[in-house]
Amino acid sequence: MNNYIKFLRKKIGDEVLGLLIILLLVGMIFSFTNSQFLTAANFNSIAFQLPVLGLLTLAMLAPLLHAGLNLAIIYQANLCGLTLAWFLNMDGGVDASIMTFFVGVIAALIVGAVTGLVMGLVIAYVGAHPILVSLAMMIFLRGVGVFLTSGGDISGFPEIMAPIGHGLIMGIPIPLIIFGFIALIWHVVLNSTRHGFSVYMIGSNVEATDFAGAHTKRTLTLIYTLSGVICAIAGILMLARFNSVRVGHGEALLLVTVLACFLGGVDPFGGFGRVIPVVIALIILQMLASGLNLFGASQHLSTAVWGLCLILVMVVRFFIIKYKIFTSEKSGG
Repeated sequence: MNNYIKFLRKKIGDEVLGLLIILLLVGMIFSFTNSQFLTAANFNSIAFQLPVLGLLTLAMLAPLLHAGLNLAIIYQANLCGLTLAWFLNMDGGVDASIMTFFVGVIAALIVGAVTGLVMGLVIAYVGAHPILVSLAMMIFLRGVGVFLTSGGDISGFPEIMAPIGHGLIMGIPIPLIIFGFIALIWHVVLNSTRHGFSVYMIGSNVEATDFAGAHTKRTLTLIYTLSGVICAIAGILMLARFNSVRVGHGEALLLVTVLACFLGGVDPFGGFGRVIPVVIALIILQMLASGLNLFGASQHLSTAVWGLCLILVMVVRFFIIKYKIFTSEKSGG
């Protein structure tokens, strides 16, 4: 048994193994306590709810890897959704053409990229702290969104939006396919490209990275630009899923994205973290929310449980680091 555990630790890593154990325990607890948990309807619900949170978490991941933070992800996503909604409404709303939809999607991606680019330029070239810059961008985008919508919802979109938010391909939800595709690309970018290597290097030691000749300013700018693009995709999915868009959609998800990253092993001080463990952490959190929902718990209770999980993760991580739990012992000589 010990040899098998050592084999798994070597192949998939301690973090992934630990998360898979937590995933199994959560699944077993809810399965034994509620007969509706292991049903197709419940897993279908999880599969449709996960992608938006997942994309927002991926948008938060890269800033955290360089020891930064992007507090504006929710409002970036919603403003990009508003951009698409504006194009659709200008062409008749429910009667908008597919060409208008594609133009609106491109415009939404550009808006996401530009908002991220502005943050990246200020962080990289002005030297302002990411928390302050993203907080300022969050306030700005929220103000712009409220001004444009008067704080209300915009709804009434063409039927071509429905498959994006609710469609299936071979029984797999289209939003989940989109999320999986973006997660795969993000995994490759962070692990197999010069940009990804620079992100980890900056998170470990920005001065040493700069001294080594790496383009730290360009990397920081690109981090927030790509984060904005992912936010745009999340905003488009939210619009398609809810058939409406509002500035405050998904506000409660901001801290959950940070929780998912920390639960997935991302170092809050930067320099370490991977996409795969974060995706597993997302599944765990979504299973927790779904399980509590089956017991009739409110969304507020789920949010409270997520907050408690964040505290527990930090406490457990402290003891793991302090007492070197899961650290392989090296034989002497």
